[in-house]
Amino acid sequence: MAEHSHSHGENASARQLTLALLLTGTFLIVEVVYGFVSGSLALLSDAGHMLTDVAALALSLFAIRVGQRQADKKRTFGYRRTEILAAAVNAGALFAIGLYILFEAYQRLRDPVTVQTTPMLIVAVLGLIVNLISARVLVGGSQGSLNVKSAYLEVLGDLLGSVAVIVGAVLIRLTGLTWIDPVLGALIGLWVLPRTWTLLRSSVNVLLEGVPEGMDLDALRGDLAALPGVTEVHDLHVWSVTSGEHNLTAHLVTNTPGPDLLARVHEVAERHGIEHSTVQIEPPGIHAGHEGHLHP
Repeated sequence: MAEHSHSHGENASARQLTLALLLTGTFLIVEVVYGFVSGSLALLSDAGHMLTDVAALALSLFAIRVGQRQADKKRTFGYRRTEILAAAVNAGALFAIGLYILFEAYQRLRDPVTVQTTPMLIVAVLGLIVNLISARVLVGGSQGSLNVKSAYLEVLGDLLGSVAVIVGAVLIRLTGLTWIDPVLGALIGLWVLPRTWTLLRSSVNVLLEGVPEGMDLDALRGDLAALPGVTEVHDLHVWSVTSGEHNLTAHLVTNTPGPDLLARVHEVAERHGIEHSTVQIEPPGIHAGHEGHLHP
């Protein structure tokens, strides 16, 4: 049942990413053509940012396709962690882009650039429509997958960018104040950076096989130790293979292992959101030493 639900979720995410990729890729072509026709460096620069979004969406989709491959002799957990690698790469790229936006805003405040408001406004409105549709498509999948969430943040950053460009184009046309454009760009960068950092931190935590976010390891250890007949819990490890797929291994020391002990362990694990658990039952005295090492 769990495998079926994973497959269903992956297929839904793939459909969402494919639609968003088609929308964003089509608009990228329009923006590049319009940028060359109008001679607008601002539009070409924005097209460069849009290109990173297309690459991120394509990478996320590729990660899901690879992640659907079955486990084999070299990858006993399968390839699902590819999604986390993609999320980490996307988050790193987003973070770098956010820093670049802040740097570029600083440069433009020092040395103002003439902004062509008409093509800026037209393409920004088109970009807003495309990004609204893409964000709406991706928002559902972003709740259960770091990979889709990274793609969603890419699109959301572009959506805010489109809004800022529209507002900036109107204000610049009305007031002639060119500093409005870099200030709005800096505000977008400041909005994106902390959210991107959170995503990057979550991805790295999975890659380092850290305890899943939101899980209370002490409470889990206490629930296992409270099981009938269990006198000690050691070598307890909890980690995620990919988004929402948590694993547990533990050694339980007991004098009188009951016939239903393993069933009770799985019940405790499921209460803590862990789908797969592997437990070793030991008599007293077999373990001595530091946590994480078994000394027979």
